[in-house]
Amino acid sequence: MIDKNTICATIREIYPDIGECGIDLAVDFDKKNSAWAVELKKDGRVLKTFIETTDADACITKENCIGLGVEIAQLQGNIERGST
Repeated sequence: MIDKNTICATIREIYPDIGECGIDLAVDFDKKNSAWAVELKKDGRVLKTFIETTDADACITKENCIGLGVEIAQLQGNIERGST
């Protein structure tokens, strides 16, 4: 069973600077969108994206992390650019 802690750990494994350079990470399942909501916080800014369950499952099982990786990279880039 994939849960938010597993997804957080996977994101931090792929992007080790999240959490260590002042970026806070939160993950929760959003029932309304039937997807995982990933939220990054830095310097008072909050940005959120949704990760499809199929993309999260594929990354957790080491099949394919492209979908999750692209979404998190874009989210991280946006929060970094907004924080300067």
